[in-house]
Amino acid sequence: MAVAIIKKLLRLVLLLFAVSLLTFLLVSMSPVDPVRAYIGADMLLVSPEQRELIEAYWGLDQSLFTQYLQWISSILSGDFGTSLIHRVPVMDVIADRFFSSILLIALAWLMSGILGIVLGSIAAMKKGTWIDRFIKGYCYLLLSTPGFWLGILLMMVFSVWLGIFPTGLSAPIGITTSEVTFADRLYHAILPALTLSIIGVANVCLHTREKLLDVLKTAYILQARANGYAGIRLFMRHGLRNMLLPAISVHFASFGELFGGAIIAEQVFSYPGLGQAVVDAGLQGDMPLFLAIVLISAIFVFVGNWIADILYLVLDPRLRKGGSRS
Repeated sequence: MAVAIIKKLLRLVLLLFAVSLLTFLLVSMSPVDPVRAYIGADMLLVSPEQRELIEAYWGLDQSLFTQYLQWISSILSGDFGTSLIHRVPVMDVIADRFFSSILLIALAWLMSGILGIVLGSIAAMKKGTWIDRFIKGYCYLLLSTPGFWLGILLMMVFSVWLGIFPTGLSAPIGITTSEVTFADRLYHAILPALTLSIIGVANVCLHTREKLLDVLKTAYILQARANGYAGIRLFMRHGLRNMLLPAISVHFASFGELFGGAIIAEQVFSYPGLGQAVVDAGLQGDMPLFLAIVLISAIFVFVGNWIADILYLVLDPRLRKGGSRS
């Protein structure tokens, strides 16, 4: 186990290095001028000499290699720089929005996982029936549905027409941060999380269905049927525990898709999370904030895959003995 953890940490370091280098190069080739983005509407009042001083202050007058080395050394020392948009340290911006994004992603992850496993199990147990065809068609429809369109539709129905949920933001308007309760944040996160979870159901459902169908073809299931087990009794005693681990592991590995979907959901609902921050940073040339969020999202996805691997090692004795996944 210790060797596996060390290997994972080395992979994480290599991943972060590759992601940081590639992202830095892509951002450096962006047509967005960071100096103009930093100054804003007062750019016409800035003389060429003042622009050169600003570039020298931010290190933009140096080579890309030197800029990258300085940025990496600053990160290793715990300094992620200052956001050009918000005029505050990058970590303060991330800390302010981190909880909102985690709450949104956690809600979507739980709802899509539970609903996906339930629907996938029903489809597998009712294979070939109209129920199975309906659930598969529902999943295929979700896979082809744009997330932004679904979010706008849910907003129109539940916020504009019915007035059940707010149209956006992560807290009520007109109150201070100290007055915002967890219930307020949860209430504002439900509709964006519902948008994410509805789309995320499809992959979990289809994977659960296929895995459970494989389980139902095994010899011990045939023996259980011969012993009189059927329906919900067969599923609860033999099917559930054998398909649940792969389904949960795949769901943990879907953190990357959830984070990508959260960016769209946060834009649609004006939800102030990391997804909205990274879009603003990219459009306005805030390189320090953009690069920091990209690195954090890479760690987030890596941790999700790592948890999936750990679940296999802990719960599947065949892997601990040197076997392979089925």
